[in-house]
Amino acid sequence: MTNSRYRIYSEHLIEKFGERVYKLPINLPGTCPNRDGTVGKGGCIFCDAQGAGFQCLPNTLSIESQIAKNKRFFQKRFNARKFISYFQAYTNTYMDLESFRRFMTEAVQDQDIVGLSISTRPDCINEKYLDFLQELQEFEKIYINIELGLQTVNYHTLEKVNRGHTLAEFIDAMWRIKRRNFDTVAHVILNLPGDENLDVIENAKILSALGVDYVKLHSLYIVKGTKLGDMYEQGLFKVITLEEYIDRVVTFLEYLDPRIVIQRLVGKGPRGTLLFCNWGTSWWKIKEGIEEELEKRDTYQGRKFDYLNGKAFKRQEV
Repeated sequence: MTNSRYRIYSEHLIEKFGERVYKLPINLPGTCPNRDGTVGKGGCIFCDAQGAGFQCLPNTLSIESQIAKNKRFFQKRFNARKFISYFQAYTNTYMDLESFRRFMTEAVQDQDIVGLSISTRPDCINEKYLDFLQELQEFEKIYINIELGLQTVNYHTLEKVNRGHTLAEFIDAMWRIKRRNFDTVAHVILNLPGDENLDVIENAKILSALGVDYVKLHSLYIVKGTKLGDMYEQGLFKVITLEEYIDRVVTFLEYLDPRIVIQRLVGKGPRGTLLFCNWGTSWWKIKEGIEEELEKRDTYQGRKFDYLNGKAFKRQEV
């Protein structure tokens, strides 16, 4: 690890695989149980029709074609040699088991694929699917991690944004995945309407207590035509300032287990349909702002990671 004030994902991948590794996004046709009526309708109030797949190739292309096309791009631009197949958009375990088996198997056949990353919802983790992934990992000698969209540990906020699950489902899914020794990734939005600094701290504490391996932070973006977009246009809530967002990220990092790798500090939204995204600032400038604030405060990831393993005993250990 370098002298960085937080664990950087790209450096972690080099440590793990011996060289740079790039994710190849794969887009499957599918939906979400929070859209089709299984747990809810309309989806999360911030989610548009594309889900998280606005940066993906069309899902009409085969998995093989998507991998080949994305590989060529990364090889040409970065001279990349190793890749992780990344099922990014929608809920990639929300399908029949046979289809899931076929898609995941197809995604690891290329000789340059060293890993498989599967994005899904906490309420779509099932033992039969984990059984298969364990078999696939052992047979193909492939690295696997599973991404769970949590967004916040505040279950009141989860209800308000119509997530269709609460914190309990996330905890259950985490333990089931960890028992199989797959790495886990948690997605968190630190500036959802209604969440405060106390929620930021609790996000970090619960992810640390559960032993999450990776975290993706995302600043809230607002898409026109979504329920959240309508609320924003009607002035029903205000987005926190950029300075407040940077403060929340720094606070989150301070309470986070220093072992956890940070895959992302800030995200970006789909072009053309946005009412609000990143305060009109590029994502990399916000990232730089966070890093500058860490330096300014002379703080770092895990500085306040002192709350597990019986915090009340710490005074007696002095």
